[in-house]
Amino acid sequence: MDIVLGVDIGGTKTKVGLVDADGRCLEKTFFRTKEYPNLDDYIEKLQETCDDLLQKGGQDFKVLGCGIGAPNASSKNGTIENASNLLWKGTVPFLSKFKEKIDLPMRIMNDASAAALGEMLFGSAKNMTDFIAITLGTGFGAGIVANGQLIDGYDGFAGELGHVDMTMGDGRLTGLGVKGGLEAYVSATGLKRTIMYMLSKYLVDSRFRSIAFNDLHGEDISQAAEEGDPIALMSFDYTAKIMAQALANFTAFTQPEAFILMGGLTNSGKWIMDPLEKYFNEFLLEIYRGKVKLLMSGMEGKTAAICGAAALIWEQHKS
Repeated sequence: MDIVLGVDIGGTKTKVGLVDADGRCLEKTFFRTKEYPNLDDYIEKLQETCDDLLQKGGQDFKVLGCGIGAPNASSKNGTIENASNLLWKGTVPFLSKFKEKIDLPMRIMNDASAAALGEMLFGSAKNMTDFIAITLGTGFGAGIVANGQLIDGYDGFAGELGHVDMTMGDGRLTGLGVKGGLEAYVSATGLKRTIMYMLSKYLVDSRFRSIAFNDLHGEDISQAAEEGDPIALMSFDYTAKIMAQALANFTAFTQPEAFILMGGLTNSGKWIMDPLEKYFNEFLLEIYRGKVKLLMSGMEGKTAAICGAAALIWEQHKS
């Protein structure tokens, strides 16, 4: 049976899985990225994890290769460069170091761009030639497909839309130090920051007045909205409005058929999606209205990032 190793390197967790030709994650595991601040130690742990997973699979697998999705990863250079939520600073020659440990065909790419390829092969973008995949986790990532081709960019860093300034340089800092950058508002972390902003702006009662920032979780905010908590409702509305403006602006670049949304913030369901759809259609230029869909990822939520990474290899075997 042919399989691909998919590796998703996140600031908190590194997820590894075995992905078949239909985009099913047959086995998966994870370890905590931040427990390995030394790159060589991390590479060794990743090798051990991949080897253990292949043994755990218990089948006669033919491994076609290893696809790796990571923040600030250059597909052209095989490097991870200045990733704000990883402990390895500067330019890290990740691919060359990992190839010394595992002798497999290997590709690395920005995690959101990998997710876009995953949606084309396995998810909601099958048969689409123009769409933008949006990842809404700790930050805001984008993978852009136009005319059936992934927009990779000159150096492999296209799609850093989370660091587009939405406030003319007078707002919150993103992880890369951009004032007013989109991910500081539209992300799981951004929503938490907005809760604190709303608490300072309004005096209404809210369950969040007795909760510290580090104890805030997305599911708690959704539950509070369900119960009618005004701070939660205003925070979702505020987040959705900024996101809608950004997506309307991005529509003018490539006129996508759809934005495909994935990541932790999408778990808030209708509390983020209902106001997003309302504002999005208000902000779109008239020539685009009614033509651009907002879709959820077609890949299984807990393994979507792994399958997106595996798509880097599967893409070469399906073409």
